[in-house]
Amino acid sequence: MRIARYTEGDDPVYGLVDADGKKIAEVTGDPLYQRIELTGRTTTVDEVRLLAPVIPRSKIIGIGRNYADHAAEMGNDVPEEPMMFLVPNTAVVGPDDPVVIPTALTSEVHYEGELAVIIGRMCKDVEPEEAKKVIFGYTIANDVSARDLQRGDGQWARAKGMDTFCPLGPWIETDLDPQDVSIVTRLDGEVAQDGHSSDMVHGVAALISHASKSFTLLPGDVILTGTPAGVGLVDPGQRVEIDIDAIGTLANPFVASE
Repeated sequence: MRIARYTEGDDPVYGLVDADGKKIAEVTGDPLYQRIELTGRTTTVDEVRLLAPVIPRSKIIGIGRNYADHAAEMGNDVPEEPMMFLVPNTAVVGPDDPVVIPTALTSEVHYEGELAVIIGRMCKDVEPEEAKKVIFGYTIANDVSARDLQRGDGQWARAKGMDTFCPLGPWIETDLDPQDVSIVTRLDGEVAQDGHSSDMVHGVAALISHASKSFTLLPGDVILTGTPAGVGLVDPGQRVEIDIDAIGTLANPFVASE
């Protein structure tokens, strides 16, 4: 099941997207917290503005260096345990929303295409074999990163947490096997990243288990699972598209701050 959050000019609503990714059937309520029912109203994806499918009320947990090839290209070792960082929910934007590069603060912004996991219920100390029970679904993320700030600050909060630096979308896919999906990132139409989730150092279940031992996970929390090799510079005026098997495409233009 694909669940989109969208607007036609009024308040955001949720809907079920068909297999072709073209039609949306509106539903009542918030599927993360309530039982949903079809309202009988349908529209098309082209006629609405898709929004980020979830705005975490609590937190986004990022995972660093979870692909050995990406760690190597950045000159880093692979950590024995998942490397976690937090991203504020104010960084979240949706499909086709501009990613604003604050040019007074950074001149070295990179794209990072990633599979994102959305938590479906409150949980703590989850064992890996139980992780599937707490997953609501999956979406696509671009873990935008200011590398110069990352190096200069010595930690990642500002480099990865600035406003608009965490695009999510285009919708939530609830029926996905995350073991081996392709992750392809295109910069202005040219393939820049071409990886598979099977190359993760720590799989989805292990990441959920590890994170839940430190943080109580709440409905709507998002875990960014890491990026494969091929990250690189993106400048104002360029466009990044990320494709993931069985989910769809997340695309965003990059613009300079005024």
